[in-house]
Amino acid sequence: MIARLCGKLIIKRPPLLLIDVGGVGYEIEAPMSTFFQLPEPGEVVSVLTHLTIRDDAHILFGFATEGERSLFRNLIKVSGVGPKMALTILSGISATDFAFYVRDRDATALTRLPGIGKKTAERLIVEMQDRLDEADGAIIIGGELPDAAANPLNDAVSALAALGYKRADAGKMVKAVASEDMSSEELIREALRAQLRQ
Repeated sequence: MIARLCGKLIIKRPPLLLIDVGGVGYEIEAPMSTFFQLPEPGEVVSVLTHLTIRDDAHILFGFATEGERSLFRNLIKVSGVGPKMALTILSGISATDFAFYVRDRDATALTRLPGIGKKTAERLIVEMQDRLDEADGAIIIGGELPDAAANPLNDAVSALAALGYKRADAGKMVKAVASEDMSSEELIREALRAQLRQ
């Protein structure tokens, strides 16, 4: 099993990466969450990988963090969710947000992801429940829980998305009011006030 690659990034064209490792070029498919963390082509990069073997191909999937790879591996165990759909999910939602939606049984939020219908969203909720930590709904990743409170901006965007705003719109709302040292509660309150004034 190829678990990690470190080499020169040659091509960075979503969802495809080409990494030269000692003169051998590895094609890797990766979610957008990983693309956002990669350097420009020509730089050295390290990615965690998951190898999928099919009758007609061996496909490498790459991830910037162990959390992404762990969620990917859990998603492809869900009936009806293949690697391509798992990449779509990872590209459209953070592991923490996904955990909150599953914990809250919010199928509507999951159906906002491309290619996820109502039945698939309900199946994800049912089959992923046992992979969540009941204490706070976080996905257990390598025995550790992601720190959901580490970034007030992300927390505020997630809260607004849970209220029904599109994530892109929620991000714009939060950025418009954000200033240093604001808590997630303050960001949410100010973003909602600014929205009401429009």
